[in-house]
Amino acid sequence: MDGAMLARLGAVIFAAIAATAAVLEMSREEKVLEPSPIRTVEAERDPLRDAQRRCQQLGEAAAQDAACLNVWAQTRDRFFGRPAPNEGR
Repeated sequence: MDGAMLARLGAVIFAAIAATAAVLEMSREEKVLEPSPIRTVEAERDPLRDAQRRCQQLGEAAAQDAACLNVWAQTRDRFFGRPAPNEGR
């Protein structure tokens, strides 16, 4: 067996393997994943958040507004995990 014949035999074997792999891949059924239903949870209305939005809309005037200063103090307390003044300290 000379080198040319060996090269041809290798090429034929390679082509046969490639064709077999292609046929197997094309005949495989793909699983279609159905999307899971999305559950939406309606959050309770937070009065502090509503007050924060109002202060945000006031812009620079909020720095002089006593209600906004109180809202910011409550926001800081909530962030740092401090009890609210009406919960007792």
